[in-house]
Amino acid sequence: MSNRISVLVTALLVCCALALVNSQFQARRLMIELERAQAQERQLNLEYAQLQLDQSTLGKNARIDTIARDLHMVPLTAARTQYMTPDATPDATPVTRPVTRPEAPAGNVNKARAVTP
Repeated sequence: MSNRISVLVTALLVCCALALVNSQFQARRLMIELERAQAQERQLNLEYAQLQLDQSTLGKNARIDTIARDLHMVPLTAARTQYMTPDATPDATPVTRPVTRPEAPAGNVNKARAVTP
């Protein structure tokens, strides 16, 4: 009887040792995975910061103005604005017609209006 108990205790001890080894292996594997994810997070944060810097640099009005001048573009004015409207006949090509700018309404436009529900 005592022989059976010692065999059972030994088997139980071996199972516990194997479970301990397995849990340590899993913990190490998860730790390596966590470190890789953290390294990837740092890399992505660095790329994001670089993209934000690029966006702010490329979106500055002075840079856009310089590039537009290099491309021989001219500023848009109300006098040069034209709207394209198709002609009434089906075979006609679109004709440009200058459209005048509507006049601003009289009075102060910036006054807030009260809205009633």
